[in-house]
Amino acid sequence: MSVPLPVADIPVNFVPAKTGELLHLGPIKMRVLEDGSRTCITLLWLLNQLVGLTNLTAQRLSTVEGIIPPHMAGPVAHWHEMHDETFYVTKGMVRFTVPKHPNNPEEKHIDAYEGDYVTVPVRAPHTFSNPSDGESRFFCTMTPSFYINYFKLLSQVVDAGKPVTREMNLDAMAMYATLSAEQEGPSA
Repeated sequence: MSVPLPVADIPVNFVPAKTGELLHLGPIKMRVLEDGSRTCITLLWLLNQLVGLTNLTAQRLSTVEGIIPPHMAGPVAHWHEMHDETFYVTKGMVRFTVPKHPNNPEEKHIDAYEGDYVTVPVRAPHTFSNPSDGESRFFCTMTPSFYINYFKLLSQVVDAGKPVTREMNLDAMAMYATLSAEQEGPSA
């Protein structure tokens, strides 16, 4: 006979349209829909109930809505050592660029339009931009969630009225296991 597991009183998280923490990254905006603090809460609750574990952090998933103005270049081409990203375009067009590197002899462009979905696995060099005449929007997931802190860090710099230099951006990326695609990149 199995022991029934206790039922957790865990709330569903709802983020109404036009709410959520808004991060300003210069002209690009990121609306945080999930920062990772509520994901996997059931497992944490259960572990606490069964064995008294506390102060655990799951941080399995974060999500943002990216808002890119017209004719906007994106971040420096980069790759992530520890997290996957997905992008679902909800408005306009987002150009994903796979830079030239040892496994990709020519730069490749993927123009993703409303309804298109792009997956960027760990170690896949990429960047994105909006070369179009209209605003573009996308829904992005990051798993695990720690990379959301990169956006929060850049937003603090911008909110303080300081410019985000290329060097500062690269240093911030490196803090979150992300490297410039211009550096010695993944070869596997």
